[in-house]
Amino acid sequence: MSNALVSHHKPDGAFHHGIRGRFNAWFFSTVDRYANHIARAHKGTAFAGLASRKVLEIGAGVGANLAYLAPGSKLVALEPNLAMHDRLRARCARYGIPLTVIAGVAERIPLPDSSVDDVICSLVLCTVADPEQVLAEVRRVLRSGGRFRFVEHVAARRGGPRRLVQRLLRRPWAWLFEGCQLDRDTAHVIGQAGFSDVRIVDQRFRRSVFYPVNSAVWGVARV
Repeated sequence: MSNALVSHHKPDGAFHHGIRGRFNAWFFSTVDRYANHIARAHKGTAFAGLASRKVLEIGAGVGANLAYLAPGSKLVALEPNLAMHDRLRARCARYGIPLTVIAGVAERIPLPDSSVDDVICSLVLCTVADPEQVLAEVRRVLRSGGRFRFVEHVAARRGGPRRLVQRLLRRPWAWLFEGCQLDRDTAHVIGQAGFSDVRIVDQRFRRSVFYPVNSAVWGVARV
Protein backbone atom coordinates (compact mmCIF):
# COMPACT_ATOMS: atom_id res chain seq x y z
CA MET A 1 0.00 0.00 0.00
CA SER A 2 1.28 3.46 -0.85
CA ASN A 3 2.31 5.80 1.95
CA ALA A 4 1.22 8.88 -0.03
CA LEU A 5 -0.29 11.51 2.22
CA VAL A 6 -3.26 13.57 1.15
CA SER A 7 -4.61 16.71 2.80
CA HIS A 8 -7.09 19.32 1.63
CA HIS A 9 -7.53 23.07 1.83
CA LYS A 10 -10.82 24.92 1.70
CA PRO A 11 -11.64 25.77 -1.93
CA ASP A 12 -10.90 29.33 -3.00
CA GLY A 13 -11.94 29.90 -6.58
CA ALA A 14 -12.35 26.17 -7.21
CA PHE A 15 -14.90 25.04 -9.77
CA HIS A 16 -16.60 22.04 -11.31
CA HIS A 17 -18.24 22.59 -14.67
CA GLY A 18 -20.17 19.34 -14.67
CA ILE A 19 -19.89 17.40 -17.90
CA ARG A 20 -17.29 19.84 -19.24
CA GLY A 21 -15.11 19.35 -16.16
CA ARG A 22 -15.43 15.58 -16.34
CA PHE A 23 -14.59 15.68 -20.05
CA ASN A 24 -11.39 17.63 -19.33
CA ALA A 25 -10.37 15.22 -16.58
CA TRP A 26 -10.96 12.28 -18.95
CA PHE A 27 -9.30 14.03 -21.90
CA PHE A 28 -6.09 14.93 -20.10
CA SER A 29 -5.88 11.50 -18.49
CA THR A 30 -6.28 9.91 -21.92
CA VAL A 31 -3.83 12.07 -23.87
CA ASP A 32 -1.20 12.81 -21.22
CA ARG A 33 1.16 10.08 -22.44
CA TYR A 34 0.98 11.48 -25.97
CA ALA A 35 1.23 15.07 -24.69
CA ASN A 36 4.34 14.16 -22.68
CA HIS A 37 5.77 12.51 -25.79
CA ILE A 38 5.45 15.58 -27.99
CA ALA A 39 6.69 17.82 -25.16
CA ARG A 40 9.47 15.52 -23.98
CA ALA A 41 12.30 17.82 -25.13
CA HIS A 42 10.65 20.80 -23.43
CA LYS A 43 9.82 19.11 -20.14
CA GLY A 44 13.00 17.09 -20.02
CA THR A 45 15.02 20.30 -20.04
CA ALA A 46 12.78 22.65 -18.06
CA PHE A 47 12.18 20.13 -15.26
CA ALA A 48 15.72 18.72 -15.18
CA GLY A 49 17.40 18.82 -11.78
CA LEU A 50 14.34 18.92 -9.56
CA ALA A 51 15.72 17.93 -6.17
CA SER A 52 14.07 15.86 -3.44
CA ARG A 53 12.23 18.69 -1.75
CA LYS A 54 9.02 20.69 -1.69
CA VAL A 55 7.59 21.39 -5.14
CA LEU A 56 4.52 23.46 -5.94
CA GLU A 57 2.78 22.61 -9.20
CA ILE A 58 0.33 25.17 -10.54
CA GLY A 59 -2.50 23.52 -12.41
CA ALA A 60 -1.40 20.01 -11.52
CA GLY A 61 -4.37 18.54 -13.40
CA VAL A 62 -4.36 14.75 -13.29
CA GLY A 63 -0.62 14.46 -12.56
CA ALA A 64 1.03 14.50 -15.99
CA ASN A 65 4.33 15.76 -14.54
CA LEU A 66 4.76 13.38 -11.62
CA ALA A 67 7.44 11.37 -13.41
CA TYR A 68 9.72 14.43 -13.35
CA LEU A 69 9.73 14.68 -9.54
CA ALA A 70 12.75 13.26 -7.74
CA PRO A 71 12.27 10.41 -5.25
CA GLY A 72 11.37 11.84 -1.86
CA SER A 73 9.76 14.99 -3.23
CA LYS A 74 6.71 16.46 -1.54
CA LEU A 75 4.14 17.85 -3.96
CA VAL A 76 1.81 20.75 -3.28
CA ALA A 77 -0.72 20.59 -6.11
CA LEU A 78 -2.74 23.70 -6.86
CA GLU A 79 -5.71 22.68 -9.00
CA PRO A 80 -8.98 24.63 -9.12
CA ASN A 81 -10.82 22.07 -11.26
CA LEU A 82 -12.38 19.71 -8.74
CA ALA A 83 -13.05 17.13 -11.45
CA MET A 84 -9.29 16.52 -11.68
CA HIS A 85 -8.69 15.75 -8.02
CA ASP A 86 -9.62 12.07 -7.78
CA ARG A 87 -7.39 11.14 -10.71
CA LEU A 88 -4.56 13.25 -9.29
CA ARG A 89 -4.83 11.58 -5.88
CA ALA A 90 -4.88 8.12 -7.42
CA ARG A 91 -1.82 8.79 -9.54
CA CYS A 92 0.15 10.28 -6.64
CA ALA A 93 -0.73 7.20 -4.59
CA ARG A 94 0.67 4.96 -7.34
CA TYR A 95 3.88 7.00 -7.43
CA GLY A 96 4.10 7.11 -3.63
CA ILE A 97 4.36 10.91 -3.64
CA PRO A 98 3.21 12.80 -0.52
CA LEU A 99 0.52 15.15 -1.77
CA THR A 100 -1.18 18.29 -0.54
CA VAL A 101 -4.08 19.36 -2.75
CA ILE A 102 -5.10 23.02 -2.85
CA ALA A 103 -8.45 23.54 -4.54
CA GLY A 104 -7.89 27.16 -5.51
CA VAL A 105 -6.57 29.63 -8.02
CA ALA A 106 -2.96 30.63 -8.60
CA GLU A 107 -3.70 34.34 -8.17
CA ARG A 108 -4.05 33.61 -4.44
CA ILE A 109 -1.69 30.85 -3.35
CA PRO A 110 -2.39 30.01 0.31
CA LEU A 111 1.24 29.33 1.21
CA PRO A 112 3.70 31.40 3.29
CA ASP A 113 6.37 33.55 1.71
CA SER A 114 9.57 31.71 0.69
CA SER A 115 8.08 28.30 1.46
CA VAL A 116 8.79 26.16 -1.64
CA ASP A 117 11.94 25.21 -3.52
CA ASP A 118 10.58 24.90 -7.04
CA VAL A 119 7.37 25.87 -8.83
CA ILE A 120 6.47 24.02 -12.00
CA CYS A 121 3.66 24.30 -14.51
CA SER A 122 2.83 23.07 -17.99
CA LEU A 123 0.08 24.31 -20.28
CA VAL A 124 -1.42 26.33 -17.43
CA LEU A 125 -0.66 30.04 -17.78
CA CYS A 126 -2.93 30.09 -20.82
CA THR A 127 -5.91 29.44 -18.54
CA VAL A 128 -5.40 31.79 -15.58
CA ALA A 129 -7.38 35.02 -15.35
CA ASP A 130 -4.44 37.22 -14.33
CA PRO A 131 -1.03 35.80 -15.34
CA GLU A 132 0.87 38.80 -13.94
CA GLN A 133 -0.63 38.22 -10.50
CA VAL A 134 0.06 34.50 -10.73
CA LEU A 135 3.74 35.14 -11.41
CA ALA A 136 3.89 37.64 -8.55
CA GLU A 137 2.57 34.89 -6.29
CA VAL A 138 5.11 32.43 -7.70
CA ARG A 139 7.94 34.82 -6.83
CA ARG A 140 6.49 35.33 -3.35
CA VAL A 141 6.30 31.65 -2.39
CA LEU A 142 9.70 30.67 -3.84
CA ARG A 143 12.68 30.56 -1.52
CA SER A 144 15.73 32.64 -2.37
CA GLY A 145 17.41 31.00 -5.35
CA GLY A 146 14.29 28.96 -6.08
CA ARG A 147 13.25 28.30 -9.64
CA PHE A 148 10.07 28.59 -11.65
CA ARG A 149 10.06 25.95 -14.40
CA PHE A 150 7.49 26.11 -17.18
CA VAL A 151 6.37 24.62 -20.47
CA GLU A 152 3.61 26.62 -22.15
CA HIS A 153 1.86 26.93 -25.47
CA VAL A 154 1.80 30.53 -26.69
CA ALA A 155 0.55 32.83 -29.42
CA ALA A 156 1.83 31.85 -32.85
CA ARG A 157 3.79 34.22 -35.07
CA ARG A 158 1.72 37.16 -36.32
CA GLY A 159 0.58 36.84 -39.90
CA GLY A 160 1.04 33.08 -40.04
CA PRO A 161 -1.67 30.48 -40.61
CA ARG A 162 -1.46 29.10 -37.06
CA ARG A 163 -2.17 32.55 -35.60
CA LEU A 164 -5.25 32.82 -37.82
CA VAL A 165 -6.48 29.43 -36.62
CA GLN A 166 -5.90 30.50 -33.02
CA ARG A 167 -8.00 33.62 -33.53
CA LEU A 168 -10.82 31.70 -35.24
CA LEU A 169 -10.97 29.03 -32.53
CA ARG A 170 -10.32 31.30 -29.56
CA ARG A 171 -13.84 31.44 -28.10
CA PRO A 172 -15.01 27.84 -28.57
CA TRP A 173 -11.60 26.54 -27.47
CA ALA A 174 -11.72 28.65 -24.28
CA TRP A 175 -15.21 27.37 -23.50
CA LEU A 176 -14.37 23.70 -24.07
CA PHE A 177 -11.03 23.80 -22.25
CA GLU A 178 -12.25 25.95 -19.35
CA GLY A 179 -10.54 29.24 -20.05
CA CYS A 180 -7.56 28.25 -22.23
CA GLN A 181 -6.44 31.24 -24.33
CA LEU A 182 -4.84 30.11 -27.57
CA ASP A 183 -3.14 33.42 -28.39
CA ARG A 184 -1.70 34.60 -25.09
CA ASP A 185 1.84 36.04 -25.21
CA THR A 186 2.98 34.13 -22.15
CA ALA A 187 6.70 34.45 -22.88
CA HIS A 188 6.49 38.24 -22.70
CA VAL A 189 4.55 38.10 -19.43
CA ILE A 190 7.16 35.82 -17.83
CA GLY A 191 10.00 37.97 -19.09
CA GLN A 192 8.47 41.06 -17.48
CA ALA A 193 7.57 39.40 -14.16
CA GLY A 194 10.62 40.56 -12.18
CA PHE A 195 12.64 37.35 -11.86
CA SER A 196 16.37 37.89 -11.33
CA ASP A 197 17.30 35.53 -14.14
CA VAL A 198 15.07 34.17 -16.92
CA ARG A 199 15.80 31.67 -19.67
CA ILE A 200 13.04 31.29 -22.26
CA VAL A 201 13.38 29.07 -25.31
CA ASP A 202 10.95 29.30 -28.22
CA GLN A 203 10.55 25.70 -29.39
CA ARG A 204 7.52 24.38 -31.24
CA PHE A 205 5.97 21.05 -30.27
CA ARG A 206 7.02 18.66 -33.03
CA ARG A 207 4.83 16.11 -34.82
CA SER A 208 1.78 17.11 -32.81
CA VAL A 209 -1.77 16.67 -34.02
CA PHE A 210 -2.85 19.62 -31.83
CA TYR A 211 -2.13 22.25 -34.46
CA PRO A 212 -3.59 25.31 -32.64
CA VAL A 213 -1.32 24.81 -29.61
CA ASN A 214 1.92 23.75 -31.29
CA SER A 215 3.60 27.12 -30.74
CA ALA A 216 5.38 26.71 -27.41
CA VAL A 217 8.09 27.91 -25.06
CA TRP A 218 9.92 26.36 -22.16
CA GLY A 219 12.16 27.92 -19.58
CA VAL A 220 13.50 28.41 -16.09
CA ALA A 221 13.25 31.63 -14.07
CA ARG A 222 15.07 32.22 -10.78
CA VAL A 223 14.12 34.55 -7.93
